[in-house]
Amino acid sequence: MSARLFILDAAEGRVFSVKPDGTDKTIIATGERMPDGVVVDVEAGHIYWTCMGVLSRNDGSIVRADLDGRNRKTIVPEGATFTPKQLQLDKRHGRLYWCDREGMRVMRANLDGSGIETLVQTGSTEVDRRDQTRWCVGIALDHERNQIYWTQKGPDNAGRGRIFRAGIDIPRGESAESRSDIETLYDGLPEPIDLEIDHAKRILYWTDRGDPPLGNTVNRAPLDTSANGRPAPEVIFTHLMEGIGIALDREGDRMFMTDLAGSVYSARLDGSKPSVLLGGQGNLTGIAYVNLSSKEA
Repeated sequence: MSARLFILDAAEGRVFSVKPDGTDKTIIATGERMPDGVVVDVEAGHIYWTCMGVLSRNDGSIVRADLDGRNRKTIVPEGATFTPKQLQLDKRHGRLYWCDREGMRVMRANLDGSGIETLVQTGSTEVDRRDQTRWCVGIALDHERNQIYWTQKGPDNAGRGRIFRAGIDIPRGESAESRSDIETLYDGLPEPIDLEIDHAKRILYWTDRGDPPLGNTVNRAPLDTSANGRPAPEVIFTHLMEGIGIALDREGDRMFMTDLAGSVYSARLDGSKPSVLLGGQGNLTGIAYVNLSSKEA
């Protein structure tokens, strides 16, 4: 089986890939403007990533390229999204989903960048933009229940981070600014960032870059509420240095994480057998695990 990790380095504007053991580093793109979220469409042979741009300006974008970096194309132009963060691929319906931090939005578009939509809008003014509790960062898709999950991280290390859930589509007669179907799953988190879902086991995973002991961790929790209510999140991995990206190899019982200190980590899905695959790689943000011999990504 041919598998790769696709990783983003915001400091140097690089997109690169390695084998799951950290070897065979291959540079895919350089000179990108603060890349943050990454997904791969194996069947089409495409890699997509978000570029945050200059953080104080409305100049974020989304890029598509071949897996080797050729045929690079900006599909969501600068300014169509403010500060795009984590990115998810909905191959079944031909869409990309992402969170827009300073734009205070959850968004989607077609795979060619057309049909841009705002699904959730948490603020609109410059005063709102300074309120980090409105900043949308991580995103995950639950196709079985037709729902989206996202994080609003809150101020640094403030313990005001939240995870939300809503339907993928805006309810009829409602708007992105005012939706009746938004649920708060968790509140009072240190600083939740990126999300992933183990669909078979219906477990939500996320990184948190807040202060220890609950921050700079990987956490998990059931997607569904039991008869006993919603349990507290389970911390399964610690000692990240400003943790950001997370990717799951569900079949291989592995997860991979990145942090701003430039490390790539691996562990089993329960957090056991942790290891450091790479270190000193810049300021690492998004990560994607892909089985290149599969027709599904």
